[in-house]
Amino acid sequence: MKLLLAPAATLAAVMAAASPAAAQSASEKINMVIAYDASECPVAKPGELVVCEILVEADRYRIPTNLRYSDNPANKSRALQVDEIKYVGDFGAMSCSPAGAGGFTGCNQKFIEAAYKDKSEADAVRFGQLIEKARQERLSTIDAEAAAEQERVEMIEREYMQRLERERDGDVPGETPPPPPPSDKQPG
Repeated sequence: MKLLLAPAATLAAVMAAASPAAAQSASEKINMVIAYDASECPVAKPGELVVCEILVEADRYRIPTNLRYSDNPANKSRALQVDEIKYVGDFGAMSCSPAGAGGFTGCNQKFIEAAYKDKSEADAVRFGQLIEKARQERLSTIDAEAAAEQERVEMIEREYMQRLERERDGDVPGETPPPPPPSDKQPG
């Protein structure tokens, strides 16, 4: 039973050495596996050679590196094509080019535009937007919570006032009621 873990850089050398001609015996089977963790590598069975390339977890769902970059014009994004065309024929005043009269005058404007673009995409701006969103979510519930709290406080106050009224109108324990008032009528 043989298990060989190969980093990505040495995979080509391992693959060349793992060809059937270079195998120790003609009956030995070669299993080449790409894994993202050592636990994903299969265990070699008798008569089998396992070559396991362990890649970075972040690359699991990415396009393989040998297919990512291409000089083929068909593979250029539309945004990049538009950006290249944007400055065709851009010369003269406000162009930021060495050619033409006043070509340098547009350089400051381009620097300012680039600075604002960097500022709008900065991490602090994103955090600021996330904080503002969370603040707005919290503020959206404050009015409803305040109304519910106000209603609860008013209900407690009403119950307290009702209890006070009952206590004022009720008899005090241990006290005898006052005698009835004398009447002005004479018996007779």
